Amino acid sequence: MIKTEFTSYIRSLQNEICTAFEEIDGKSVFREDYWERDGGGGGLTRLIEKGPVFEKGGVNTSTVFGELPDPIRQHFNVKEGWFWAGGISLVVHPVNPMVPTVHANFRYFELYEDAEMKKIKDGWFGGGADLTPYYLWDEDAHHFHTVLKNACDRHGKELYPAYKKQCDDYFRNRHRDEARGIGGLFFDYLRADDQRSLQDWQAFTQDTGSLFLDAYLPIVKKRMDEPYNPTQKQWQEIRRGRYVEFNLIHDRGTLFGLKTNGRIESILMSLPPTVRWDYDVQPESGSREANLIDVLKNPRDWVE
Repeated sequence: MIKTEFTSYIRSLQNEICTAFEEIDGKSVFREDYWERDGGGGGLTRLIEKGPVFEKGGVNTSTVFGELPDPIRQHFNVKEGWFWAGGISLVVHPVNPMVPTVHANFRYFELYEDAEMKKIKDGWFGGGADLTPYYLWDEDAHHFHTVLKNACDRHGKELYPAYKKQCDDYFRNRHRDEARGIGGLFFDYLRADDQRSLQDWQAFTQDTGSLFLDAYLPIVKKRMDEPYNPTQKQWQEIRRGRYVEFNLIHDRGTLFGLKTNGRIESILMSLPPTVRWDYDVQPESGSREANLIDVLKNPRDWVE
């Protein structure tokens, strides 16, 4: 069964990612928090914080099931139904403003006609990964996107440009007319069709997730010892405010969790620990800060 295989995959990936982050940080370790969902299922939240490299980071897995909550019934326009959903979600906020924040999520959803959850009505995969730098190196953006493109290309040359554009369109603070970061991949509702089976989409999703560390860790290792000053740390916290704005105003996953009585601590673990909202901040023309804003307002193609 796909959901059994995917459950094993996300739990293994969670272990791999957490081990790698602990090794790089060198001091802090993840605390574990098992939780159960009223109605069926639960998950494992893992949080690392106050380390020399990672100021705060969460790597969560969950497998939940049961009767569809009212908001999902309304979304799918059904009077009744049952579901199973499994996924891994992570957000990491580094200490050094020269190291970018990163987010990734890989998930699978099944919809059933019966309470015994034996008659599958629908099923699909979703996910992606995106990078949010505070100080931009083009070579880092190129590396991140190249790794993700290579993962996509093994399953179809048309996938990267399509899902890169979806990422640029989705992770955007429309009220400020700027992107949250420099993008990556975003895909959803990957269903079986004439070209690909659900198992094909499973392979694609898992390949993308398995290359997450290859995309992100080389950037961390390269930038974690870069010097920075208090002004640059302040800029990081101002930009973190934009990250918070997106998650609380626009992000579908966050809003869905809040509307369906999800586990609040796990939902909001994506928020950074220190944030600023200074009034009307305008970077100096020609500065690295101004260059970042220009890129966020005008998404680039990072891979030829």
